Amino acid sequence: MKILVVDDEDKIRNIIRMYFTREGYGIGEAANGREALDRFKEEKYDLIVLDIMMPDMDGWEVCRRVRAGSSVPIIMLTAKGEEVDRIVGLEMGADDYMVKPFSPRELLARVKAVLRRTARDPDSGGNNELKAAGAKAAVQINIETRSVTVCGQTVPLTVKEFDLMCYMSRHPGRAYTRDELLQGVWGFDYYGDTRTVDTHINRLRDKLNKVPGCPDVIRTVWGVGYKFEVVE
Repeated sequence: MKILVVDDEDKIRNIIRMYFTREGYGIGEAANGREALDRFKEEKYDLIVLDIMMPDMDGWEVCRRVRAGSSVPIIMLTAKGEEVDRIVGLEMGADDYMVKPFSPRELLARVKAVLRRTARDPDSGGNNELKAAGAKAAVQINIETRSVTVCGQTVPLTVKEFDLMCYMSRHPGRAYTRDELLQGVWGFDYYGDTRTVDTHINRLRDKLNKVPGCPDVIRTVWGVGYKFEVVE
C-alpha cells in the first residue's frame, strides 16, 4: 500500500517515512498543498496523511478538493488542537485527526486501523451485498466494492461514512447510541467524542438526500441515537 505524506516540515516527513517504510508501506511526499494535489493526480494512493497549516494552500483546501472526486482515507495532522479545528476537518471529510507533537507509532497504528476498514469486511459471511428494502431496494450496499447505490446512482462516501452506514445496516431497526457507534466504527482507542458521530451522520444524510427518491433509511431515535430503517 502507498501513503501520501503532506507536510511542509522536512523533519516530520522524514520521521513518518522512516517508520512507515520499515513496515513495508510505499511513501509519496509533498511539501505543500499544490504539490500534494499534483502527486495525487499522478499516482494512486491508499491513504493521505495531511498537515493543515501549510503555505500556499492549507490542508483544509486540499481535503476539500480531494473529497470532490475521491473517498481515499485522510488523516489530518496538525499543530492546531482546538475542538473547532477537529470538527472542521471531520466535516470536510477527514477520517481521523492527530495533533502535533505526535507519536509516530500511534500514527502508524491509526493508519493501519483505517486501512483495515477499507479492506473487505471479514464479517460479511460471503454475502457481499446488503439491501435496504427487498430484492429491488432503492438503497444497496456492496461490501465487496465498498459502494452504496441509491436508486441506481452510486453515492461517493468516505471510509468512515461507508463504515457507519454498513455497521448500522447489519441490524436494521436497532437503535444505536452514539457511544456504540463511536466504539463500533472508530474503535475503542479513538480519542474523539460523540459529536463525531453526529457530524458523519449529517454528512451521510446530505449525500443520500441529494439523490431524488432516496428513502429515509437513517433515522434519529430521540434520546438514544440513530438507526438504519428498512423501507418497504
